[in-house]
Amino acid sequence: MDAEAQLAELERGVVDLHVREELLARLRLGRPLKIKAGFDPTRPDLHLGHTVLMNKMRQFQQLGHEVIFVVGDFTAQIGDPTGRSATRPIPTREEIEAGAQSYAEQAFKILDPDHTRVVYNSEWLSEMRFDDVVRLAGRYTLARMMERDDFKKRWTEHASISIHELLYPLAQAWDSVHLECDVELGGTDQLFNLMVGRDVMREVGLAPQIVMTTPILEGTGARLEGGRIVGDKMSKSLDNYVGVSEAPLEIFGKLMSISDDLMWRYYELLSARDVGELAALKASCASGQTNPRDAKLALGREVVARYHDAAAADEAETAFLAQFSDRAVPDDMAEHVLDAEEGALWLPKALALAGLAKSNGDGRRRIQQGAVSVDGERVLDVDHHLAAGGPYLVKAGKRAWARLTIR
Repeated sequence: MDAEAQLAELERGVVDLHVREELLARLRLGRPLKIKAGFDPTRPDLHLGHTVLMNKMRQFQQLGHEVIFVVGDFTAQIGDPTGRSATRPIPTREEIEAGAQSYAEQAFKILDPDHTRVVYNSEWLSEMRFDDVVRLAGRYTLARMMERDDFKKRWTEHASISIHELLYPLAQAWDSVHLECDVELGGTDQLFNLMVGRDVMREVGLAPQIVMTTPILEGTGARLEGGRIVGDKMSKSLDNYVGVSEAPLEIFGKLMSISDDLMWRYYELLSARDVGELAALKASCASGQTNPRDAKLALGREVVARYHDAAAADEAETAFLAQFSDRAVPDDMAEHVLDAEEGALWLPKALALAGLAKSNGDGRRRIQQGAVSVDGERVLDVDHHLAAGGPYLVKAGKRAWARLTIR
């Protein structure tokens, strides 16, 4: 594939590209480019949100380029301040090591192991002396660092900003210097960090890296509001994630729980189907020719097959449909977003707020009578609480269904 054709393929699904002309010029050189992406192993599992970026890495591999998977075992000790309203807690060394091993293993569910270079940034960052760090810090100004949105917001609100947090973008930039990469990939929330890498590479006399960002995938509780999908990004800490190493039925069930509107966002960012095919499927659902539930089943099969296999996908679908038959689960059930109280919501109150019970007391009685189930599991404990997250598929009688998201 020539340079222009490669660029057209690589631009698909990209939000930011700095700078397009530079990428085209390097592609025209005809040599494999070094493509870098970093992952801090603060959690042991990769989820579908990570795969949006990793699918772009895989695309570079398929075009013959070298992908460098940077396990940020050193930078995880600093803590990425991206999007934080407070200083991030620092994980223990044991947590980092467990996460690093898990990340490296799970990465190959997507990436080609024969064309992936896995490195740990502790290899070079832990070898830096204090004077090396001082010189690195001298290559960037505080004024430019404070242009970063989360730092600016915290400063305005008189919230704490630790000095070590300012070093995180510089440490990430030094990864790029050490690896002499051509392109660094990251989510849109990483744009500032990636651009710091570009600046520092220029400062030390290297050709600055091209920066590419991919969209952030919203978690399973996101919803349509004002014509657009809103909600927290997929995160294990928010329990709104789908892990790539989870059991097939778990993955399938979580994908079936998302709203129909969010389904199309997931199709856009996760599916291998081409744009024209997706547009035709969406139009067919909108016209009533295709049931949106069938489209969601197809998405579940595709994702499970990718991270397990086709047989596992078929088994997961069969098991799901056995648990939630077409006759049992209505397609047009009500959806409610309810406010948590100290991180959870008492189930009888949730039933009342969602109109599935006349009152909290009625909700308690329905639970005691065995008429209430959550995600297919009967609930008999009247003190049961729904943790913040969801959506939960709740049934409170033969025909009383709702999807509840607790925020």
